[in-house]
Amino acid sequence: MAAFISLQLEFSGGAELLFGGLKKHHVTLPIQSDTWDIRHLLVWIKQNLLQERPELFIQGDSVRPGILVLINDADWELMGELTYKLQNEDSITFISTLHGG
Repeated sequence: MAAFISLQLEFSGGAELLFGGLKKHHVTLPIQSDTWDIRHLLVWIKQNLLQERPELFIQGDSVRPGILVLINDADWELMGELTYKLQNEDSITFISTLHGG
């Protein structure tokens, strides 16, 4: 049976500026027929949290190169990247390494 999923999302390294300057967001994802994974989460973030300049955060169906993603403090590359199945109370962190000059 599907259930709500509560997550802590954190944006830092300048990425928070795209989200109204807020670094931490506690969100509850709606019930859906498909299992929530990072790919679905990025679509939800774009539609519900991202306030400006989506091209600085999203590229195609993933994050833009230069955005580090941590799942429960582990590199998402070790967790399956876009296919990681979200679990209740997961912590997902997005850190921008892109800096103007």
